[in-house]
Amino acid sequence: MDVDTVVLDIDGVLLDVADSYRQAVVDSVDRVYGETVDREAIQAFKDAGGFNNDWLVTDAVALYVLAGQAGYEADIGTFTDDIAAHGGGLEGAEATLAAELPNATFEEIVDEWDPDELREVFQALYLGADLYRELEASEPPFETAGYIHDEPVVVDPETLDVLTDRYNVGVVTGRPAAEATIALDRAGIEVDDAHRFTMDNWEQGKPHPHALMTLADRFGSESVVFVGDTLDDIETAVNAASEDPETIYKGIGVLTGGLTGESGREKFTTAGAAAVLESVNELPEYLN
Repeated sequence: MDVDTVVLDIDGVLLDVADSYRQAVVDSVDRVYGETVDREAIQAFKDAGGFNNDWLVTDAVALYVLAGQAGYEADIGTFTDDIAAHGGGLEGAEATLAAELPNATFEEIVDEWDPDELREVFQALYLGADLYRELEASEPPFETAGYIHDEPVVVDPETLDVLTDRYNVGVVTGRPAAEATIALDRAGIEVDDAHRFTMDNWEQGKPHPHALMTLADRFGSESVVFVGDTLDDIETAVNAASEDPETIYKGIGVLTGGLTGESGREKFTTAGAAAVLESVNELPEYLN
């Protein structure tokens, strides 16, 4: 492929976050509401679209658990399919329950639902007490070591050497800026602030194409590939191609996140992926 710019997602591409972010989703809901879902269920929420960060996934899982405690009987697959039908994301989750439950029951669920507490617990679990004090500038609600230390590096140093030598390299992620810096340091890649978009400097989030298009403009790119592990990543590239026809945008899916095997390949392809790779380490050979 005649490409001049490679844009990378972080989670599921550079680092494996199954035991960190995804575990924090499950455990946060359990700590706050005494019940939760299996970690494998998180992928169904991701596939529904619109969940640009795991705080939003946590909120949606909490709504599902609270609804179940109030008598809602749909399984995860049905719930997340309905979220997708309602436009995805947290708004889709709320719309689904509002349509399925009596008004009084839905209002009781919303009253009990506490995204602020969920976020506080999530950050305490994920960051651990020491980083929580540093990044959140307050005392954590409890002491933990932090799941952030359980993020194996997926990308090989040789892969990064090739990519940074041959291409402009940017980052688009749903992580907060400070956590993105920690992850990039762990992966062993330096990316200028002007060439990374995080939760802190990108209001819309994926799959909105603003970040990808802005990076293309800043690099003066003619052809961009965006490598991600979710369907929203692929849709981001598809949307950018639609909005900016003067630049070539291609989404490439990797099977090191929640989408795996042949079913993962099929979902990526259906979403419009130009290619599906086993991992980002296959990217240099694919682009060559």
